[in-house]
Amino acid sequence: MSAGRPTRKKWRDHEGSLAAFANGFDVIDCKPCGFKHIIPIPTEEELEKAYKEDYYTREKPLYIERYREDLDWWNMVYARRYEILERHLPAERRRMLDIGSGPGFFLLNGAKRGWQVTGIEPSLQAAEHGRGLGLDVENDFFSEKTASRLGFYDAINMGEVLEHIPDPAALLSLTYRQLNDSGLVCIVVPNDFNPFQLVLRDHLGFEPWWVAPPHHINYFDFDSLSRLAERCGFKVLHKEATFPIDMFLLMGDRYIGDDKLGRSCHEKRMNFERALCKSGSGRLLSDLYSELSKHGIGREIVLFARKARES
Repeated sequence: MSAGRPTRKKWRDHEGSLAAFANGFDVIDCKPCGFKHIIPIPTEEELEKAYKEDYYTREKPLYIERYREDLDWWNMVYARRYEILERHLPAERRRMLDIGSGPGFFLLNGAKRGWQVTGIEPSLQAAEHGRGLGLDVENDFFSEKTASRLGFYDAINMGEVLEHIPDPAALLSLTYRQLNDSGLVCIVVPNDFNPFQLVLRDHLGFEPWWVAPPHHINYFDFDSLSRLAERCGFKVLHKEATFPIDMFLLMGDRYIGDDKLGRSCHEKRMNFERALCKSGSGRLLSDLYSELSKHGIGREIVLFARKARES
């Protein structure tokens, strides 16, 4: 932090210690919310314009192209997530909603496994891609209005969504209401301010590259995400990390801002996971990532939770 900068910040009902700042925003460890987020928080109108019009064209121009290149690996990742869901649901309960369904490949994977799948996606480009795969995808934000049209589900997936939402507690509470009794939610968010990142920032001179307002509003760790889910009525069933890609930075591969090197590191990560899964050691991989989650290590948080019974 710069000299003389206040170490505690307040904005409206939000208050907490200053964790970082970038692009004219402060990141605070908000005591009322129980997780880190930026202030000021962008309005829903500002975000709607950003995500509907230019997120995939300006912020992620190569996203769908790279996704297709890595599709065999993504299908392996998604298969493991569906396997966890299927372990906790009876065989007749296979109705899935994907909030922020992106190009649609998670839904396509589920459809091939026999799930009845629906997506909702604010980006027109991504929604049209999903429809082009023959999927039922609505081009909109998940809200009280759209939820009433979409109906109820046995499982809801939210991959890389909560970090972008002005009020993640409200979204999780709405998700809770749209689940059938004992339904499941799968949440994936970046694991930010994690131990590896803090070593890189505090001891090796790296700027906090993971702080990316206004697109990334919220910054979670395993504990804060679990507390938020429980506050919204869920019982956490399982937590695991994804591969700790920051480890390459600690080993000297400075891929930040270097797309070619970043791609090379990602390919090594994919090769590692493919080798284990194709050898029949997928459960070992899951156990490894579950153990990493206990230490707060891993680039992303993958959390599975069950809707608690209505009182």
